[in-house]
Amino acid sequence: MQAQLGRNFAGAWVERKADGSFGFVAASTSIKNAKAVAGVETRQARHSLAALNSAKAQLDSLLARSAKVPKGVYSWTVDLPSNSVVVGVAPGAEEAGVDFVALSGLDARVVRFETLNEAPQRRIAVQGGRGMLRDPGDGYLYACSVGFTVTKGSTPGYATAGHCGTVGEIVYQEVSQWNPGVRVGTFSASTMPSGSQTGPDRGWVKVDTTHTLSPSVYGYGNGDVTVRGSTEAAVGAALCRSGRTSGWHCGAIRSKNNTVSYVDDAGNPDGTVTGLTRTSACAEGGDSGGSFITGAGQAQGVLSGGSGSCSGSQGNNGGGNSYYTPINSILSAYALTLRTSP
Repeated sequence: MQAQLGRNFAGAWVERKADGSFGFVAASTSIKNAKAVAGVETRQARHSLAALNSAKAQLDSLLARSAKVPKGVYSWTVDLPSNSVVVGVAPGAEEAGVDFVALSGLDARVVRFETLNEAPQRRIAVQGGRGMLRDPGDGYLYACSVGFTVTKGSTPGYATAGHCGTVGEIVYQEVSQWNPGVRVGTFSASTMPSGSQTGPDRGWVKVDTTHTLSPSVYGYGNGDVTVRGSTEAAVGAALCRSGRTSGWHCGAIRSKNNTVSYVDDAGNPDGTVTGLTRTSACAEGGDSGGSFITGAGQAQGVLSGGSGSCSGSQGNNGGGNSYYTPINSILSAYALTLRTSP
């Protein structure tokens, strides 16, 4: 149809008819010159598609000239059925929309305003092993990883390590390493001993309702693993770990119910954590909070700490040393439900 109508072409779309069936519609600025095509309804339009695209480009060009989108102006697009450029605005922001259009020099006859009752927001799927960042305001960003997605009643969230944040702290999606993206949620609970104190290392983040929860663990190129439950694996069982710094590494469970006394970079006591499971999967800083899962999709725990790195022989399967907080202990402590898929 576009080739047949040439410069008069004003777009084509599928439209639902009054009887519930669907029909194909093509618009033209010169319907008298349009040849009838079987199964296609041709309609008269005032503006060609080229003119509409050019009109929208005038609004886009404002951004290229470093103009800011006014508060309350949400979107603009070419709408084929109405043969116009539709500008989406918040309730009460019509004047801001008019000023924005006027600033572009766009012919007002091409524009139609649409009121959008809710502001558009970026949305992500929260997934085990993915990176998250927090910014406590001290000039530094701190990175951790998602353990497993959970719910508390109808509240969405994810389980992670307690040392990854304090109650009320905001966490952000890590778009790329050290590059924060959209806000994900806030720490709802967190516990981690400091100095010479003793206790567990566990926490969970309440996820904003704009996001979705994925019942899976990111495989970093090795294939994602669907979470099917949290049956505890035996000592010697194989498992793999996912985290934002070192990615996907595997090993085996070495021992359970470990008490580990961490030290900081200066060799000072940095908290003694109880109830940890030791594995031979390597881990690095920033992997904390990330997922440990079996090949059968049984969630095991979230990374608390370790020693060594994932380089050289330590990076080989079974060449590392890491500790995780069992996921079932976190679910029980906070009355959480693990997100699973059949």
